[in-house]
Amino acid sequence: MCKALIIGDKFMKTKNFCIPVFVPHSGCPHDCVFCNQRKITGQAEEMTSAKAREIIESHLATIEKYNSPGSCYTEIAFFGGSFTAIDPKLQTELVSLAHSYVASGRANGIRCSTRPDCIDEAVIANCKKYGMTCIELGVQSAFEDVLRLSGRGHSFDDVIKASGLIKSAGIGLGLQMMTGLPGDTYSKSLDTAKKIAELKPDCVRIYPTLIMEGTHLMDMYKEGSYVPQTLEYAVELVSKIAEVFESKNIKILRIGLQTTDGVNASTVKGPYHPAFAELVYGKLARRELEERIISGRLKNTVLSICVPKNKISQTVGHKKENLKYFKEKYNVEIKINTI
Repeated sequence: MCKALIIGDKFMKTKNFCIPVFVPHSGCPHDCVFCNQRKITGQAEEMTSAKAREIIESHLATIEKYNSPGSCYTEIAFFGGSFTAIDPKLQTELVSLAHSYVASGRANGIRCSTRPDCIDEAVIANCKKYGMTCIELGVQSAFEDVLRLSGRGHSFDDVIKASGLIKSAGIGLGLQMMTGLPGDTYSKSLDTAKKIAELKPDCVRIYPTLIMEGTHLMDMYKEGSYVPQTLEYAVELVSKIAEVFESKNIKILRIGLQTTDGVNASTVKGPYHPAFAELVYGKLARRELEERIISGRLKNTVLSICVPKNKISQTVGHKKENLKYFKEKYNVEIKINTI
């Protein structure tokens, strides 16, 4: 017997254009156990306003070639390190440069990433002056022991205070968390997600902890005092965390570190996968579909699934693992149709 279901867009993501300008490790007052910004960003050179202009122009050339004016949202983003703690002169040069692109209409917004203890009233005032539209804070965990063991140098109270200042100023708030840090547990990561959601950020990023050369975490791994998450464990945990944010309509900007020359299967240890986010969204799609199969008593059927084109890979699963799962467990053959 053939039955049909329409799978909604519950876990779909909205795509905007982001022009990343990396300021690696610059300004950061602490050395977190997991951090090697030059490997994470794939960049060893220090940033200058001239180099930033080259990066922005290079990205805009492609964006403007294929998109008509006003048809997309383009953001210039200063990532890596702690942007609000870098040399004030360089900070002003960079944000002023970005602001000039917004003023000319070639970009729509500016965002930066920083630490929660590098935010105060003066910093916020300067960000407002140059039109900063979103500030992302590296939260990592809501638990003081995890923050201490990870060498973060700030508390969760700092996160709460900084988040309040950002939101009160009318600037978008982004919060970033990590799973699998020293001292972390499954329940602590889930509770961290819930505490982050309570702060009502506009967006979040979720990163499973990876071990890189040149970090204290690698030393801990080699001496046996730190054991990383397995890929399967990390995918299951992050899928549950994603549900926390999705249930509160908080946009998930990214799941897992982007693959670069410094971040790939040969350079890191731990739950790395080049398509980690796809694994997570595949797990979410499987969970949603499984609930419908069970509640609808749809075992031993040919099930026709209608999904948006950009959700097909998530529904099918990595290497068609979802299709295999439903066939083996429920004797359900999935047929995919696009909406």
